[in-house]
Amino acid sequence: MSWSILILLTVVAMQICIGEKPCVIWSTAGSVIQRGRSFQVFCVFKNTCEFHMEDSPSTEQEPILFNSTTLYLNVSNIAKDKTYCCECKNHPALDPCGLDISTGDPPDPPKNVSCIYKIDRNQSEVFCSWDRGRETNLKTDSDLWVTTLPGDKSHGPRSYTADGSASFNVSKSVQNISVWVQAKNKLATVNSRIFNYTLSDIAKPSTPVLGQPECLSQTCNIRVEQSMRTEHLEIQYKADQETWETLQTNSDMQMDSSVWSIGALEPFRLYHFKARSKFSTGLWSDWSTITSSWTEEEAPAKELDVWFTESESDTQSMRVYWKEANISISRGKIVEYIVGVDRSNTSLSADVKNYSISHCAKCEVTIWARNSKGLSPPAKIKTRRTTGNPPQGVRVTQSNNSVSIFWRTPETAASPSGYVVEWYPQGHRLEELRWLRLGSSNHHAVISDMKPLECYEGAVYDLQQDRSGSGTKFTAVAISESVPASGPVIQDKVDGNEVKLTWTELPRSERRGCITNYTFYLKNDSGNLRKFSEAASKRTHIISGLSPGVYTLWMSASTAKGEGPNSTKVKFFIQQETPLSSLLVCIVASAVVLLLLCLCQSSSVKQRFWEIFQCIMLDVVPDPANSKWAKECSQEKGKINLQLQLSNATETEEEEEEPILVDVEELPRQSDDTSALKLISSQPPPETSLKQDAEPTTLPYPLTTYIKSLSHDSDSSDQTHTSMDTNTTVDYISSHGPEILDEDGEDEEREEEFADVNFFPCQNIFMEPLEFGGKLTLDAVKIDCSNFFQNCDG
Repeated sequence: MSWSILILLTVVAMQICIGEKPCVIWSTAGSVIQRGRSFQVFCVFKNTCEFHMEDSPSTEQEPILFNSTTLYLNVSNIAKDKTYCCECKNHPALDPCGLDISTGDPPDPPKNVSCIYKIDRNQSEVFCSWDRGRETNLKTDSDLWVTTLPGDKSHGPRSYTADGSASFNVSKSVQNISVWVQAKNKLATVNSRIFNYTLSDIAKPSTPVLGQPECLSQTCNIRVEQSMRTEHLEIQYKADQETWETLQTNSDMQMDSSVWSIGALEPFRLYHFKARSKFSTGLWSDWSTITSSWTEEEAPAKELDVWFTESESDTQSMRVYWKEANISISRGKIVEYIVGVDRSNTSLSADVKNYSISHCAKCEVTIWARNSKGLSPPAKIKTRRTTGNPPQGVRVTQSNNSVSIFWRTPETAASPSGYVVEWYPQGHRLEELRWLRLGSSNHHAVISDMKPLECYEGAVYDLQQDRSGSGTKFTAVAISESVPASGPVIQDKVDGNEVKLTWTELPRSERRGCITNYTFYLKNDSGNLRKFSEAASKRTHIISGLSPGVYTLWMSASTAKGEGPNSTKVKFFIQQETPLSSLLVCIVASAVVLLLLCLCQSSSVKQRFWEIFQCIMLDVVPDPANSKWAKECSQEKGKINLQLQLSNATETEEEEEEPILVDVEELPRQSDDTSALKLISSQPPPETSLKQDAEPTTLPYPLTTYIKSLSHDSDSSDQTHTSMDTNTTVDYISSHGPEILDEDGEDEEREEEFADVNFFPCQNIFMEPLEFGGKLTLDAVKIDCSNFFQNCDG
């Protein structure tokens, strides 16, 4: 090894002497090196100089001094291309010398060599392909080598340069071939193994060409064209979203062009077709281009799936729903729906899937679907729920992508004809009702088309022949729940020491499942926090018994997964309660007083009030003891002349007539020491009067010691009242006109005549002024007053 290095150094030195470069650079492995090898890079300089050596990308490795003119680097496990450079720093005019190292891998032997013998009417060729293997990072060429064996003679080998595939022509006399692939780059040359083929085994016909299918409602005819006659033909067909079905034909009598009929198809379906062929031996041809066609329509095969529900606001209003039938039932494009209610038919467009029926709680509804070929069988339903035993034990289990519902039939109930499970988003029954119809043997339903984060409710009904049965509801069902996305919006109304809270339901997109309850948080100005809870169905909450102060309130909604974020906080103030009733009383009393003061400024109003006051105060009478004639009576006993003054109702008080004199005789004392008044009149007493000498055992009226009279001349300004005992008799002398007084002393009978006389008639103050008849002055009355004040002593 040392001798070879010395020889190389000598050769390099000679080159330096000849060239203009200051140095020569070279590697012990050449310029193309397999990845992962180790080698050395040398730099030999022409003259002694301050030389330098580096690599790029740099490995920060210091070069090793071999001698006074030579440097070298040890390179280990090279992984990528690199560049090495040597230069003299003290001779910058001299160009540096450099070396580019390329790295890569030798090629892999080609694998999976496959050849196909393509036969066409005009030519035939062999097409071969193979797997090149891993990427080498170096340019790699591939050659296909072929040896043909026509009869018993061999021709070849011949190479065909290609990159992964190649084709070549062969004569019809060739029966067998041998092929292999050679791959090479600057590091190595490798060959695949040799593959031997019999051309008849790899023969492949050309791809068939399909014409446009011609279809009826259940049959399609399709034309297949081929360049050569084949023994086998395979046609595949399918409708949308279905799997391919295969029709294999016996092609012994097949010509180059033929028409094939495909039956047992569904009406009004888009079918797709493709075909391929094969010789008696060899490979199948490539699939033809897919061609498509619609089958014709037929009248719908089955009745619609119909259901109904009642309106929540009007029990007499129903809404009937029907499902859009799938294409296998509709057998065509539905152009309209016909709804019949009590022999009255209504035509609806094909976009409508429900119909509202008013005031028809027990109707029979019939629905048809129509396409271009006719009507579907009638679907009938009676909008009446039967009474009876609904499904029992309804329970719901939830998972991340479905809901399972279980139920059982009561033992005492008749076997139903089937069941219907209905479900809808909470609060959207009329808009988004869905249902599933099941047989009578089913007691379990799996619902997988519920939207995640949506709250559902529904019911299970048993069906009795053509009418719906009674049902059992289920509520609060959801899949993939989460906590609510936001809090409710609160409105507060303060009333005294309580606050009424109202809120609206969260939007559907923010509920994230079924709301289980609402939670309220109330904080006063002292920082004390109280917590309340309300059911999910409620929309109001009242907090009472609050003390005066400032309060802060917020709330949140919860699902089964937890409590959502808080709502916006609201503040309200509870004021100190005021004695509202006392305040109102004071306000009303003040208003009444002010009104009376204003009214009293009018003389006519004051007169009306005085008359009302006199009407009400019946017991307030003038005191005769203080009258003028009573005082004279105390000085002179005997007879006193009483003047009864009459006044005309139409005259004023100033125009009074002459007084009428009435003689009053003092009677002797009775046994009970009570004085009686004997009124003397110019008129004879009535026949019913009592005789003078009659002494009844009991007096018809209690006796009194004074006469009560309404007189303007009476001196009763002081309104002095005398107390009255149980034996007091009140004699009234009317001032309405002249009266006939009994001069024989039968005053008791006269008192009976005066008993029903109303001395103080109550009149409406808004009518005409009160008017009285003749007036009686006490000065005109002559009376025995010896015992007038007998009751005053007690």
